[in-house]
Amino acid sequence: MDQAVAPLLDADGFLYVFGYGSLIWKPGFPHAAMLPALLRGFHRRFCIWSTHHRGTPERPGLVLGLDRGGACRGVLFRVEPADAAAALAYLDAREMIGGVYERRMVTARLLPGGEFKRAVTFVAVRGLDSYCRALAPEAAAAAIAAGVGLSGANRDYLLNTVAELRSLGVRDAGLDRIAALLPPD
Repeated sequence: MDQAVAPLLDADGFLYVFGYGSLIWKPGFPHAAMLPALLRGFHRRFCIWSTHHRGTPERPGLVLGLDRGGACRGVLFRVEPADAAAALAYLDAREMIGGVYERRMVTARLLPGGEFKRAVTFVAVRGLDSYCRALAPEAAAAAIAAGVGLSGANRDYLLNTVAELRSLGVRDAGLDRIAALLPPD
């Protein structure tokens, strides 16, 4: 076992990763299970200007981050201990571009009403220029409609996230409002 990974494992010996946005529909790392979960103390919000994955420096897109306060329904990915180091390396390479996220240990609750698990997740860094203070839904929709980056169209990111959340029985009123304001494709 990689000594850097051992402190990140839950008491049951597995690594858990809390996903709240694109990880839900495109995890990109091996996992043994994807389990509905609730994280308190953070909420999902379009709060990061993307100049790489979903936009460019000339026309930034917006991506989701976990921001302070509230609660967020998402998923816990259960990762086998043998896959934990590779999963973390992949996630760090994917999520830490530009330092817009901070990798953090959190405690999330399995749903419905299940046990608590220690998990790794990625939280928005508020002190950066890439952090987006609250935008009106119309302004967020306009940025998302125009954003295209190395990972594709920003609108696809939003719509895929909304669709996957709905398939899990999760309705996110903020995301639904922004999606309803997107101009026709």
